[in-house]
Amino acid sequence: MIEACRLWQELADSCDDDIGLARTGVTYLARTDAEMAEFADFASLARSHDVDTRLLDPAGAAALMPAMARRYKGALLTPSDMRAEPWVAVPAIARLAARAGVTIVENCAARRLDLSAGRISGVWTERGRIATSAVLVAGGAWTSLLLRAHGISIPQLSVRATVAATAPMPEIFAGAATDEHIAFRRRQDGGYTLAAGGSHQLYLGPDAFRHATKYLPALMAHPFGTRYRPAAPHGFPDAWSTARTWEADRESPFERMRILDPAPEPSSLRAMQGGFRALFPQFENVPLRTTWAGMIDAMPDVVPIVDRVAAIPGLFVAAGMSGHGFGIGPGMGRVMADLIQGNATGHDLARFRLSRFSDGSPIRPGPAI
Repeated sequence: MIEACRLWQELADSCDDDIGLARTGVTYLARTDAEMAEFADFASLARSHDVDTRLLDPAGAAALMPAMARRYKGALLTPSDMRAEPWVAVPAIARLAARAGVTIVENCAARRLDLSAGRISGVWTERGRIATSAVLVAGGAWTSLLLRAHGISIPQLSVRATVAATAPMPEIFAGAATDEHIAFRRRQDGGYTLAAGGSHQLYLGPDAFRHATKYLPALMAHPFGTRYRPAAPHGFPDAWSTARTWEADRESPFERMRILDPAPEPSSLRAMQGGFRALFPQFENVPLRTTWAGMIDAMPDVVPIVDRVAAIPGLFVAAGMSGHGFGIGPGMGRVMADLIQGNATGHDLARFRLSRFSDGSPIRPGPAI
């Protein structure tokens, strides 16, 4: 977390643009004693890594947002957590990379890996072959599909989350906050981004059944956080009709569905408006300016895979960011760059190893905070 914040600040300092970066803090609100106990465990872990996370009692939580109509058991606050506007920050980072000599090719699907004697020798794309001795697969929700076509199985699933942006509204909190029902953060444009606090949708498909047992610990911990749909839309990564094998000289699933852009769920939007209005009743209206949804790629333990693939020398994977990818992206990028180059990463990556899902290790959900 500290590494990611530091690198975000370095990126902001290097940019010619205002990327909306601000240390506004993130707050988790607890409704129950069990949640407070979980927060206390996380606060202890955070302190061991010199993160400024702290617990707030009921009075402290109320004082943080005096406009709240609901009272909580307490809260977990990390004042140093940062905010950046993704639609501004991502293009700015791309411009920095291009300035440093990186070639970015858009609208070009990677179809298959090219292997020679079991090692990486290139990548087949829709525009031809790129020769290379190292490949990083960081394809978000598509990662499992590409790897499985080469005999590598990871227990990755993707869930749909619906999000909305309000029109500009009076400020009731400068940072971000969430409880189990509603999550919100102040935006640079004066509105709020709203999302469901702990709810998402899982489309049932081949991978969902294949990896079901690995997800049991997470399901038992939060049995009502996931809602199920019998099938994913046509072309989605785990749709029943999505091809699992294809040739390098033929159109791949990644071209048939270039942008994974699910429709927002109307009932979720209504629930978010109602939840925000119930928490802050002074807002008789919560006008939504725009709405969208996305597929969050997740792992059974809510911990990413950041590792080399031992079965295929030269292959690396960074996936399963479980909704935290934008925040921890700069830190993970630095780690992966060192890992690929054979440099010391400066971090113990054992928790992120790919083999934890096949070496008999128990599935131990990490903190989803």
